[in-house]
Amino acid sequence: MATLGLIEYQNASAEVRAVYDDIMATRKTDWINNFWKALANDPPTLRRTWHSIKEIMAPGELDALTKEMIYLAVSTTNQCGYCIASHTVAARKAGMTNRMLAELMAVVGMANETNRLVTGYQVEIDERFKV
Repeated sequence: MATLGLIEYQNASAEVRAVYDDIMATRKTDWINNFWKALANDPPTLRRTWHSIKEIMAPGELDALTKEMIYLAVSTTNQCGYCIASHTVAARKAGMTNRMLAELMAVVGMANETNRLVTGYQVEIDERFKV
């Protein structure tokens, strides 16, 4: 259960409903997920977070699938079960296959392993890697 509870659309203030409406319109959906309902307990945080995600995840130099797979990789590393579930669904909608997911998880696992080894061994950065 969310620490402060979830704010359903019918119980939301006009300010929160405006953000909910924008989320639904942007995502072409008829529902608001629990992440947004939890953030609605603090409307400025809800508005700011939605604005940032909407801007960052919008079309750009990286395609939607790449962005979702990066989000999924970071969520996995940070062990955010909610974000893993949410962005797995989004990545699948953007075209991620089971084989792509498996390969992504192999890369995430390897990166985490080698990052810990580098940190533990306190490996200095090679001059050729410095830009």
